[in-house]
Amino acid sequence: MTEAKGILAIILHAHLPYVRHPERERTLEELWLFEAITETYLPLLSMFERLAKDQVPCRITMSITPTLGSMLKDPLLVDRYVSHLDRMIELAEKELERTRFQPQFYPLAQMYHKLFRNGREAFADKYGGNLVAAFAKLQEKGLLEIITSAATHGYLPLMDRSQAIEAQINVGVNWYREHFHRDPEGFWLPECGYAPGIDQILHKYGIKYVILDTHGVMHSRPKPRYAMFAPILSQSGVAFFGRDLESSKQVWSSTEGYPGDYNYRDFYRDIGYDLEYDYVRPYLYSDHRGHTGIKYYKITGKTDDKQPYCPQAALETAALHAGNFMFNREKQVEYLCQHMDREPIIVAPYDAELFGHWWFEGPQWLEYLIRKIAFDQKTIKLGTPGEYLKRYPVNQVAQPSMSSWGFNGYSEVWLDDANDWIYRHLSMITQAMIDLAYAETSDDLIYRALNQAAREVLLAQSSDWAFIMKAGTMTEYAVMRTHQHVHQFWQLEQQIRSGRIDVQYLSALEGKDNIFPNLDYRVFREGVAAEILAQIS
Repeated sequence: MTEAKGILAIILHAHLPYVRHPERERTLEELWLFEAITETYLPLLSMFERLAKDQVPCRITMSITPTLGSMLKDPLLVDRYVSHLDRMIELAEKELERTRFQPQFYPLAQMYHKLFRNGREAFADKYGGNLVAAFAKLQEKGLLEIITSAATHGYLPLMDRSQAIEAQINVGVNWYREHFHRDPEGFWLPECGYAPGIDQILHKYGIKYVILDTHGVMHSRPKPRYAMFAPILSQSGVAFFGRDLESSKQVWSSTEGYPGDYNYRDFYRDIGYDLEYDYVRPYLYSDHRGHTGIKYYKITGKTDDKQPYCPQAALETAALHAGNFMFNREKQVEYLCQHMDREPIIVAPYDAELFGHWWFEGPQWLEYLIRKIAFDQKTIKLGTPGEYLKRYPVNQVAQPSMSSWGFNGYSEVWLDDANDWIYRHLSMITQAMIDLAYAETSDDLIYRALNQAAREVLLAQSSDWAFIMKAGTMTEYAVMRTHQHVHQFWQLEQQIRSGRIDVQYLSALEGKDNIFPNLDYRVFREGVAAEILAQIS
């Protein structure tokens, strides 16, 4: 068998912010999770299992962030998701009745009814409500290389205390160890955000590699010999893989990317907006119109006159796009291997939620691609960054540049007129938490309060709140969450300092913000050399 000339490393970054709200029965934010499970995580699991059953060679890298993983295992959210599916099945049954004499829509109503019923059976019965364990089994079978991320997806370059960065990394690594029963080799830097010095902390926790946006590697010193088609090593020994622009553009670009094809399902046209309000109201998550997940139209074009969606035409298009993507990677590798003394690695990272949620046909496109790479060509093969480092342990030493994969490539998405006010608060609660971290106590109530204070700091640091403020979507919610966690920290801090803990208040917070039940507040103690802080600042 002919040896492949290069490697395609597909990275799926699975992340959602911590949006658990036991105080309310239904929230739009919890719907983010439910939609992602139905449209992304369950379809991806089904895809990988089909590949395993058919013995199709497959190696994909996937990050599962601690916030997402914690929600996927939370009993309250698991029960609420099953109830959500029950409502969706009920709505789909009503749609079967409503569209029974509409031949352009009835088959689609059948499709959604099957999607929801199969989703419920898989989630509740097959996986027992534990998707983290399901992904872990795929890692054990060798299809996936799962990597970890920071505790609450905090944007590390804008943290002005090394202890805060280390706490995010420490908790993320330990969460991974607890749920995957092994040490993580890779680490997804939230928003691909990097600043010099962070790699030294990563190295301390045994992390072997991270992914950077293209310019983070291309602007390294000295310049990378192989551009972003081979990793560079920092002085600390952490490997940096750079994102390939060409493969990213083909999938991500709103104008040139595959998901914009007119045959694909239109994300925005939903019966939650089209049908009588009283008909859809029982299935909405607010008092306003919104998405139900049942969408009957294809993109059609830049027009409001949408045509009915045709699943068969969409799948045929996905197959063509998979072939086109593979062909382009083949040509890319054929060119690169003429100029390199090793196999080039093309790193293609994407948000996992693109596949299925935003791009309905995305999981099928990915399956077509994996099968085509296995059987229709011999130039490229799928691989992971971890495997590449084992094969090529000697790499160029260089210092990567500060970077992110946000707009314009640095920190302006998370440091903007719309969100810059948050950082003075984050800085103050972080310093106060560092001071508290040196407390020693035998009082169980104070110990619980210290741990909850640490949780509130971590939750306030989530990069998602600043991103939402900048994007202008659900801004009120992001502002509320930031204010809430900051305020709750200061309330706890005051009670800890005074030695008078409000048990009812503490218990309420523990019940609501219950992420990382094994968290120890001392994670915020000094753990790295002072010069690392100086480099990051």
